[in-house]
Amino acid sequence: MKKIGRLAAVAVALMLVAGGAAFAADTIKIGAFFDVSGPAAVIGTPTKLVADMVVDKINAAGGVNGKKIELILGDTEGDPAKAANIAKKFIYKDKVAAIIGPTRTGTGMAVKKIVQQGKVPTFMTVGGDPVIMGGEKLGPFDWVFKSPQRSSVAVKRLYMYLKEKGLTKIALLTASDGFGKDGDVWLTQLAPEFGITVVAQEAFGPKDTDVTTQLTNVKNAAPQALVVWTIGPAGAIVAKNRAQLGIDIPLFQCHGQPDPTYIQLAGSACEGDRMPATKLMVADELPDDDPQKPVIQEFVRLYTDQYHYDRQFPINTHSGYAWDAIMIVANAMKTAGIEAEALRSAIEQTKGYVGVSGVYNLTPEDHNGLDVDSMVIVQVKDGKFVMAN
Repeated sequence: MKKIGRLAAVAVALMLVAGGAAFAADTIKIGAFFDVSGPAAVIGTPTKLVADMVVDKINAAGGVNGKKIELILGDTEGDPAKAANIAKKFIYKDKVAAIIGPTRTGTGMAVKKIVQQGKVPTFMTVGGDPVIMGGEKLGPFDWVFKSPQRSSVAVKRLYMYLKEKGLTKIALLTASDGFGKDGDVWLTQLAPEFGITVVAQEAFGPKDTDVTTQLTNVKNAAPQALVVWTIGPAGAIVAKNRAQLGIDIPLFQCHGQPDPTYIQLAGSACEGDRMPATKLMVADELPDDDPQKPVIQEFVRLYTDQYHYDRQFPINTHSGYAWDAIMIVANAMKTAGIEAEALRSAIEQTKGYVGVSGVYNLTPEDHNGLDVDSMVIVQVKDGKFVMAN
């Protein structure tokens, strides 16, 4: 009897294992890690919420070829070492088919080599270009893609506007982190192409609470405009310090700053500030024939009316990045399946995907696929973002 009991127990265990395997076979695991805590949590947390939202939408519509997406979540805390460890867990323990995230350029660079070696398609939501740049110094990027516009594209869009307004003498004030350094490279390199002269270049720490010394040096150089490249609260500190010093020249922030939090932190000091942004920030001002408009309107409806995320995290220029990344990966899975190389190749061949942040056309050389037409210049007016004149 004991032997029969043991055999029955084994049979039950095998059935449970088989059932678990069958259940696993009906889902597709995707790793998703963001700065849910730490200095960039104001960006990372809503990005995580949007990732949940878009997966809900895909699963409600039947998933990917009948299989539901299961997100395996992680919090990098903005720490490159933790991001690296989570990436390894995703690849070697969780056996995910793809990875979404992380949030910042520094953490993105920390996992770039890991996902390259692990051969897992990774669609990052970082701002900086190095994650999808190659060469001896930066290494290959075959397995890495990113949904936010390249820094170089944002710089080009900004410089187009400056040239149009006749602002050809500028000062640069950039953060000393990976994102700021990336911006500084492109701002310097592309300036001559647009007939722009950089008359001063200053840097600051992203956690600095005062930049009056750097701004005094900027003022002495007599530029026609000031361009600042940072994300998070530091941008608001620059705006307030500029007002305190009475520096009466236009201030242009980068494409990472269009966020109601910037206006909240800077207050009246940011009135009139301009910056490149995704069209999401001025959805109501888009012409009806813009192919992105219905996509953005659907996103806004879900975000605000159904999920009510806006109550804690008002929509900002970062809001659509996880949506686009997951949508592109899911679309590629529908045509290519989840075998790593086939999926990577399908993502790389994405053409004409109309997303929240732009119309994506990826190539083997360009793992972002967005150009200057995906961006607009917005301005702070009466405490809100509007299309700049």
